Amino acid sequence: MEPKVAKCLLVSKVLVADGIMTENERIFLDRMMRGLGLDDGERRRVLDLEGWDQAEPVIAALSAEEKREFLATLVDASSADGRLSPLEMATVKRITAALGVD
Repeated sequence: MEPKVAKCLLVSKVLVADGIMTENERIFLDRMMRGLGLDDGERRRVLDLEGWDQAEPVIAALSAEEKREFLATLVDASSADGRLSPLEMATVKRITAALGVD
């Protein structure tokens, strides 16, 4: 799995952590997928949440700087709808711990 797909999958995991993906969250994910240049097949995999379980090891293999930058994206995603859901923040924290980033 390419890192760009793994990143989008983990962002989607945060966005659906509270059980709802709002329109603003959908827009956030769409902009991210376009910005990273995901093709139609990759976009479909992300939207179908295909490969969720394989995404963390891909991101864990990135450099420490890349992981820190990605975690900032996760935090932005968690508040994309204007609210910071405790479930979304808990997911960000769990991913942060899994990636070994402080």
